[in-house]
Amino acid sequence: MGTRTPVRTPGDGGHRPAAPNETRGPAVQKVAIAEVFAALDTSPRGLASADAAARRDRYGPNELPPAVRRGVWRELVGQFTDLFAVVLLVASAITFLAYELQEPRDVGTLQLAVAILGVVVLNAGIGFAQEYSAERTAESLQAMVPHTCRVIRDGERREVPARELVPGDIVVLEAGDAVPADCRLVEAHEVSVDNAALTGESDAVGRTADPVAAGPVLQARNCLFMGTDVVAGSAKAVVFATGAASEFGGIFRLAAAAPRQKTPLQRQVALMARRVAGAALAIGAALFAVRVPTGQPFVETFVFALGVMVALVPEGLPATLSVSLAIGVRRMARRHALVKQLLAVEALGSTTVVCTDKTGTLTQAEMTVVQVWAGGARHAVSGVGYAPEGEVADPRPVRELLRVAALCSNARLVPPSADAETSPRPDRRGWRVLGDTTEGALLVAAAKAGVDRAAEEAATPRVAEYPFDSVRKLMSTVHGSTDDGYHAYVKGAPQELLARCTRIEWRGELLPLTEELRAAVTAANDDLASQGLRVLAAARRPVSGSRPARDEVESELALLGLVGMLDPPRPEVSDAVAACRRARIRIVMVTGDHQLTAEAVARRVGIVSRPEPTVVTGALLDGLDDDGLDALLAAPDELLLCRVSPEHKMRVVTALQRRGDVVAVTGDGANDAPALKHADIGVAMGASGTDVAREAAVMVLLDDSFASIATAVRLGRSVYQNIRKFLIYLLSHNIAELVPILAATFAGFPLVPISAVQILAIDLGSDVLPALALGAEPPEPDVMDRPPRSRRERLFSAAVVGRICFLGGIQALGVTAVFFWHIHSSGIPYADFTEGDTVYREAITMVQAGIVVSQFFNALAVRTDRQSVFRIGLLSNPWLLAAGGFGIALMAAISYLPPLQALFNTAPLAATDWAVLAAFGALLLAAEEGRKAWLRRRRPTSPRGEAR
Repeated sequence: MGTRTPVRTPGDGGHRPAAPNETRGPAVQKVAIAEVFAALDTSPRGLASADAAARRDRYGPNELPPAVRRGVWRELVGQFTDLFAVVLLVASAITFLAYELQEPRDVGTLQLAVAILGVVVLNAGIGFAQEYSAERTAESLQAMVPHTCRVIRDGERREVPARELVPGDIVVLEAGDAVPADCRLVEAHEVSVDNAALTGESDAVGRTADPVAAGPVLQARNCLFMGTDVVAGSAKAVVFATGAASEFGGIFRLAAAAPRQKTPLQRQVALMARRVAGAALAIGAALFAVRVPTGQPFVETFVFALGVMVALVPEGLPATLSVSLAIGVRRMARRHALVKQLLAVEALGSTTVVCTDKTGTLTQAEMTVVQVWAGGARHAVSGVGYAPEGEVADPRPVRELLRVAALCSNARLVPPSADAETSPRPDRRGWRVLGDTTEGALLVAAAKAGVDRAAEEAATPRVAEYPFDSVRKLMSTVHGSTDDGYHAYVKGAPQELLARCTRIEWRGELLPLTEELRAAVTAANDDLASQGLRVLAAARRPVSGSRPARDEVESELALLGLVGMLDPPRPEVSDAVAACRRARIRIVMVTGDHQLTAEAVARRVGIVSRPEPTVVTGALLDGLDDDGLDALLAAPDELLLCRVSPEHKMRVVTALQRRGDVVAVTGDGANDAPALKHADIGVAMGASGTDVAREAAVMVLLDDSFASIATAVRLGRSVYQNIRKFLIYLLSHNIAELVPILAATFAGFPLVPISAVQILAIDLGSDVLPALALGAEPPEPDVMDRPPRSRRERLFSAAVVGRICFLGGIQALGVTAVFFWHIHSSGIPYADFTEGDTVYREAITMVQAGIVVSQFFNALAVRTDRQSVFRIGLLSNPWLLAAGGFGIALMAAISYLPPLQALFNTAPLAATDWAVLAAFGALLLAAEEGRKAWLRRRRPTSPRGEAR
């Protein structure tokens, strides 16, 4: 490299790890462009691969410090701090104390204390295993989201994982890219960056490659920083700090250590848990107060009341909730939707509006040339996407047009990776484009016409370039050599290019561009645009040398023709749009494209079906005040928002939320980040989206498809429904446990119809596993035929309480009747019963078995809200059947095995007893099926999709 001037980067003397350039000398922002490469120990050809590998070994990966996590033991101990766990631990300790105080000691009290402690340990184990597994799953899924950058190494432009970036690398940046490390610009073309993540500035700021005066590094206009994003222009820059050594590294460590906030759903469940725990304590105290005056021993009565209180606490609820949410997240991941926050799972079920991009979400994000116009004739192009498969009809007249367009492009076609079939990343499974997608379409079309771009570049090398900008709407390159002469190739917007042309290639001849021919070109352009195609024109001319002035290059051109391209709709989107319509979810297309293009795509996928949809441009939005915008959004018309800016998108999202809508917004560019953050559900593209968009979103579509949004909404609705299902299941049988005890107390029966140890056995044997299986219940067939759920609707709503009382009341009446029928049929007076009587033991066994069997049928009954369970199939959730079968098998063991008979004071049941209990359970299922049938006839569709 030669002698270099050492530079001082802004981190000298700070807290950050040293990068290789952190030595004494002038600040990096003061160094002239020509000296930057030597000062940072690199070259215009970039680092050699061996040098990059050595620096990566020395300075580590370009990664920010991971968030500080609790250790495994701390996570495990944290499971015992849940409200239910604390209540049960206190109850277990009091029961142990009561056992010590009893004289003589009752082994049943000890068994109760151990059983309570067992419940706590079991739930803690389930919760810990689930959270540990969920964290690891999230990490593995996050690894599937691509984070790459473009660099120059060994003189070649490459795409490498951002974590492999090292100081001295030359990065190539374009609009929409996240800046992967702190770097100094050496080439900048109309570059603007958004520094909001680092400095809080709301406006994009311009950047230059020229040296600037020394000062605070964040004010250096020739430096870019990790965590910011490029919103306009293109650039090359040399990396001087990576990972923790970057300015963003210190900020990230503080953010990573911030505590995780609970979601509204978790807060609702916590509130419900406090209320249930309070009710259980009140009922236990009331039973104690009622039984003490009857002459029962004080300690035994206290232990009994404590056991009842414990039994009424739904101990499995926290673990079941965690499992249900995690299952929902995993199911979404399998359908290409990576959920980063549990809040997204909850909000998805109540989404009312989806504001969707067009490109990449509704379409394949693979621009495809479908028509070429030259010499007054059209040439169809077959094939879809970036794979160079297809052909151009009669390619000879348009081969020069496509050759010029391909040479005047910076994009590159990249074939599928070697592990394409097994790669978890969708963006590696097919042909892809590095660079502008429009240029990629031109390269593919040229290949279909037989143009070998590599050979053409070798024959006519590029010697100069004038990049595209939004004012000229043109890009120009100069090719050739001193021996063969130089030619300028220009492509861009047809109207802009046509104004600079004086001649035209027309059927093999170079003719003056008369008004008649100019009108023909304009008509062809309008016709292509009316079909929703994006149109580009290409032209050429000879120039005087290798470095002609831009005015010379872009004047007196010879027009070669027009190229019409589109982004084909994804084949699966039409069905997804139809599903959203059935689910009463409004779809609003928000795009920066022309209204003709937007409407054409919207009609192809079904967003627009009426002859005249409402089409509003950004300019019209600027003229609307808030009231006017509210009126526009309140109208039921099909709505397309075209030529809109990020500010417009944010304003529309805010207005929809002001109306009470729950809004999901899709985005892939850095300029979409504000709307993604502000939306209820920000949805970023995983394969084609920018890093900034993915960080701002709460859900990432790994396949970029709108169909994955519809699938995620369907699964989100089912997750919320499943939480309600196991909530109803867990709480309804508590009524069946409580009512017989109250009935026996007020009837003057001296013993309890079911002991606390039996109740805990029910909780462990027939509650937890079926509840977990209900949490994994697949979506109901009609889940997307219902309106969205209101965000104001409570999880523990009146409808849910009513269903709990309905099912629990049937169970309570049944087991109470069974108990007293068995007692009365013996003819023994109440006062003569003792705990050792066979009739009493059979009766309490019948009560316990009755609850277990009825819970099996109850689990089947709660699987659907409105539909008949027979419609979805009794065998469609085998895990639920297995869990219910395990509960019944455990009950049979408690009834027939002598050791368990001694533990639970039970007795063997006859076959007729089981038949009676099975008939009772079937009656419960029939009653619930009748309620659902009545509900379907009375109200075909619930007003807000509420579980009734």
